[in-house]
Amino acid sequence: MDPAIRLADISKTFFRDNDRKNGDEPEGIPVLKSVTLDIARGEFVSLQGTSGSGKSTLLHIIGLLDRPTSGAYHLLGDDTAALDDDHLSDLRNKNLGFVFQSFYLIPYATALENVVLPGLYSRRPQAELTARARTLLEQVGLADRMHFKPARLSGGQQQRVAMARAMLNNPDIILADEPTGQLDSTTSGEIIKLFRQVHESGTTIVLVTHDEHVAAQAQRIVRIHDGRVVEDKPTGA
Repeated sequence: MDPAIRLADISKTFFRDNDRKNGDEPEGIPVLKSVTLDIARGEFVSLQGTSGSGKSTLLHIIGLLDRPTSGAYHLLGDDTAALDDDHLSDLRNKNLGFVFQSFYLIPYATALENVVLPGLYSRRPQAELTARARTLLEQVGLADRMHFKPARLSGGQQQRVAMARAMLNNPDIILADEPTGQLDSTTSGEIIKLFRQVHESGTTIVLVTHDEHVAAQAQRIVRIHDGRVVEDKPTGA
């Protein structure tokens, strides 16, 4: 079986507009440098590194939010370079769930409405989406908060809403970018426990963190430094 994620010689260079004005070939800023990495279906992997190491850029490429400058990326067996924007959007919506450090909840919508949001791009009936969202909010411990707007929720509760939202479409893979970055240590532990529960259901998880303790909760740590993979090892978790 193909791995869930296969990255081969992935590089990413960012160019500034000013670099292109004189017509010369711009040098650009290399952020990722020849990253080769396989992540199996059902694995829980942390991408760990300091700020500026390239780990979030790598996650954005894995999540089809950005394209590499060079290299090959296969997601769930599909060569992403061969897909147009519509196919990439469809793959992202159906097969990927996202959890971010800043939650990105709609402030004027309730927790329930926020969780339902990703399903609005599908053809599933509204009643089915709402029932699924209710079940997920119950699973993350927010049965009594589903009609609250984000301003009435703590940071940990908002991240639970974000996790429920990420799971609405039953994605094969959940991608998390510093999901505990704005939380205290106790709440961080609760959120990581939820990630492990989701992983136990068979979901592949890729979690970006700078925190050594959080990284160690995954099955495997891939350390990124200066745009390169410098270490790849199991944790025993």
